[in-house]
Amino acid sequence: MKLTELYHKAQNFEFLTVEEGVFLFEQAPLTELMFVADELRKKQVPHGKVTWQIDRNVNTTNVCIANCKFCNFYRIPGHPDAYITDIETYKTKIEETIRWGGDQLLLQGGHHPELGLSFYTNLFKQLKELYPSIKLHTLGPPEVAHICKLEKMSHRDVLTALKAAGMDSLPGAGAEILIDRVRRLISKGKCGAQEWLDIMHEAHELNITTSATMMFGHVETIQERFEHLVKIREVQSRKPANAKGFLAFIPWTFQDVDTLLAKIRGVHNLTTSEEYIRMIAMSRIMLPNIKNVQASWLTVGKATAQICLQAGANDFGSIMLEENVVSAAGAPHRFTAKSIQNAIREAGFEPQLRNQQYEWRVMPAAIEEQVINY
Repeated sequence: MKLTELYHKAQNFEFLTVEEGVFLFEQAPLTELMFVADELRKKQVPHGKVTWQIDRNVNTTNVCIANCKFCNFYRIPGHPDAYITDIETYKTKIEETIRWGGDQLLLQGGHHPELGLSFYTNLFKQLKELYPSIKLHTLGPPEVAHICKLEKMSHRDVLTALKAAGMDSLPGAGAEILIDRVRRLISKGKCGAQEWLDIMHEAHELNITTSATMMFGHVETIQERFEHLVKIREVQSRKPANAKGFLAFIPWTFQDVDTLLAKIRGVHNLTTSEEYIRMIAMSRIMLPNIKNVQASWLTVGKATAQICLQAGANDFGSIMLEENVVSAAGAPHRFTAKSIQNAIREAGFEPQLRNQQYEWRVMPAAIEEQVINY
């Protein structure tokens, strides 16, 4: 394989194989990889702005029986710290979110053994009745799979019911690495790789927009990262012509503080800034049919995320007025509406507020600046 030939294929938006992707990742000079990815970004996102969002991650429950070895957030059923969020708490948090300029809830929880489909449909309907303008970016394929198992229903029927109740979009949560060898080691209680992919395909068939993620830097191999990317790309290529499918791809690094993976298996996140930038560039190159690539400032920090904007990323994600899961494993970084825009400008780009559909929003006239420091 020759680097120049692979650069040419990438610039023509051709699908690179797993082997070609691994070769580029391991052999290409970083500056050349960044240049190719940046050129692709300019073609796919020609406006040149860097988008960002205001939303809030609210957890429906912290009860979970999946027992993921990288999660410090969950509690087993019956634990004294276990909770199910009540409607008054939702109201308080949603009203704060609106006051701070937010337009969406990222609504996720755990595999609660007693919360079936009716719990979520009733919750979504109630939230939409109270706050019809709030968008619900809800659950994720593993939670959908868990509901299907509890109810003995098909993916399509559960997704149809959730959409009718108020689900606006489906996050790419729980992808981790879409290889069952890895999933058995780190998240055995979640759905397998194929079921995750099948649920996303079914969502696209129902015209539910989604995102895709990858959590890397733990027990996976480089080869498995690229197999993950190809699987995401294949699902996107099968979406109906009128569906948006995966709106964005978000790769982020394993956070290891006090996790079972670190304590028991001695697995630590050794991902360097250069390696993360390479993965961002390769995400742009390997996924020519996904328009938006997001830099995970939450896990890699401001400086590295800024460089990623020159390496194929075009989105800075959300300021996340609240985030509990990744932070519980050690992610320390925070942004405000003001500081995220300043960070984008420092990197040489114009910030543009967006919604979950990647449509531009006008900045709210009065945003009560939340007190969060990065």
